[in-house]
Amino acid sequence: MEKRDFVDKNRKTMGEKTTGESNIAEGKYIQIVIICFENDKHEFLIQKRAEKKNGKWALTGGHVISEEDSITAIIRETQEELGLELVENQIELVFSKRTYNCFADIYYMKKNIELSTLTLEKEEVEKVEWASLEKINKLREKGIFLECHYECLKECVYFLEKIEEGEKEKCIN
Repeated sequence: MEKRDFVDKNRKTMGEKTTGESNIAEGKYIQIVIICFENDKHEFLIQKRAEKKNGKWALTGGHVISEEDSITAIIRETQEELGLELVENQIELVFSKRTYNCFADIYYMKKNIELSTLTLEKEEVEKVEWASLEKINKLREKGIFLECHYECLKECVYFLEKIEEGEKEKCIN
């Protein structure tokens, strides 16, 4: 089981580790990473999680493991889940937020990925597809899209809209 560092409200490592998410004491946080892949059709890459991982649709991502930084974590998670190798300068950190019991770093990459070239980690990912925001909204309404990933996607889309409007300020806190 992968160990994760607890961090405090200022995102400083506390010297304590965990292997789970349940019952995280107040004032302690774990770190997660998510990446939003968008193609030229303005569709986002979504993945159906394996049944043992709740079987819901989600974005690509996972936990930052002990002594790992955020960028390394999203590169590792993408490689593990999709077999897709990323290079640090190909992706952009679009925002960070503290939510519930974690800090979430959301990355973005514009890329036309041919789905047949991906190698899915079957223990985590059942299948992948490109989906419009409309389809993702419908999956959410049915209760089959992971809510925290939906919220992160909304934030990413908001950021992208701000860039289109010429407002390049990032939402990193």
